[in-house]
Amino acid sequence: MAKKKDAVSPEEELKEQLFYNQKNGYDLIDAKELIKLEKYCEGYKSFLNESKTEREAVKNAIELAEKAGFVPYEPGMELVPGSKIYKNNRGKALMLAVIGKKSLAEGAVAAAAHVDAPRLDLKQLPLYEDGEMAYLKTHYYGGIKKYQWLCTPLELHGVASLKNGETVEIVIGKEKDDCKFVITDLLPHLAADQVKKPASEFVPGESLNILIGSVPYACEGKDRVKLAVMSILNERYGITEEDFLSAELEAVPAFDVCDVGLDRSLIGGYGHDDRVCAYAELKAILELKAPSRTAVCILADKEEIGSCGTSGMRSDAFECFMEDLCDSQGVKLRHCFEKSLCISADVTNAYDPNFPETCEKRNNAKINYGMGICKYTGSRGKSGSNDADAEIVGLVRRAFADNGVVWQMAELGKVDQGGGGTVALYMADRNISTIDAGVPVLSMHAPFELVSSFDCYMTYKGVLACYGI
Repeated sequence: MAKKKDAVSPEEELKEQLFYNQKNGYDLIDAKELIKLEKYCEGYKSFLNESKTEREAVKNAIELAEKAGFVPYEPGMELVPGSKIYKNNRGKALMLAVIGKKSLAEGAVAAAAHVDAPRLDLKQLPLYEDGEMAYLKTHYYGGIKKYQWLCTPLELHGVASLKNGETVEIVIGKEKDDCKFVITDLLPHLAADQVKKPASEFVPGESLNILIGSVPYACEGKDRVKLAVMSILNERYGITEEDFLSAELEAVPAFDVCDVGLDRSLIGGYGHDDRVCAYAELKAILELKAPSRTAVCILADKEEIGSCGTSGMRSDAFECFMEDLCDSQGVKLRHCFEKSLCISADVTNAYDPNFPETCEKRNNAKINYGMGICKYTGSRGKSGSNDADAEIVGLVRRAFADNGVVWQMAELGKVDQGGGGTVALYMADRNISTIDAGVPVLSMHAPFELVSSFDCYMTYKGVLACYGI
């Protein structure tokens, strides 16, 4: 005989009605959606593996977009509901749009993410020899813990613009059997003084020099190892040392993306921040037919150093693109912007039980609890924050509820602990209602970051839901 369930007390019923109770995402989805989740994440892992730099991310995004029917935008081209267009900004940033049924006078829905990531850039004259070993000098890009890049296998990716106007793509270390590079560290036996230093001083920025070779050229004189290395580069890519002056070369971790954990619930790799959100909004817009309002996907550069430059979110490139779209409908850009919504799709930190003292647990995002919504970012007293208004949070809440999106509120650490920034404030400065949202990350800005497969999938679903607002 089945055991009769205990009656629920009026107090418990009231708690169920009035209290906010979060649940682990895996308790909320069925087997059918789990298959969709796994398929989505396989696509993301492939994209991340092939997108070690912002240039590669843009190139791969364009390839996916063209397969989905997107075409390069040309001023004056006919645009009708369902038209799919993209604008390539100098190969380092990208804007895509699907024209909606409603006029742009009623606004657009944009999702903005960045495709740059912390790394080591080569200096203008990087190659030198010391101790009969050849090195490349670097200048780190973005916020990193410098000591994490010691003894980490590295690859070189980028381009060199030659005197004759040709641009040469350079990729060394990507293939399984290709050589890798490394920044050496001091052995523990001789590190008595080194280990006494604070982490920020453990390795000076000028010491992040990459070992690139050690065999001398078969000749007499100085810099024989440097000459041997330069000879290999010249033979392979046709470059001379002077061509470094007009090159963009980045040293990135030589890690393949992989599943982490016995349950394979986590994805480990380099560059989750913020290609995990970039892929989510890209995948979402590729699936749109003819949305109610025009949908825009922005893949921006330079976020890690302040969103500056022609390819950053502060650039007028976005205004130029949107103004062209507005002009095609006889709409003023400012009227479009004031009715528009932007999802600033950027990662947030995930609660880490190894470092509980940095977070306020009630308000920090957690792994496997879905897309993280950040009402505000900034640091300490919300400095440098967009701070979305209650109405926008409510609008997004309703869209998520209507589309089965599992989500959570997120805050970037304790009030006085630190904080961080996104592109949100630059979109809000344009008079666009903006809210931060994205994937929670463990070990953010490290050479090897972790995200939850569940959170990745829900961020894609969340952006897709917002495109329908």
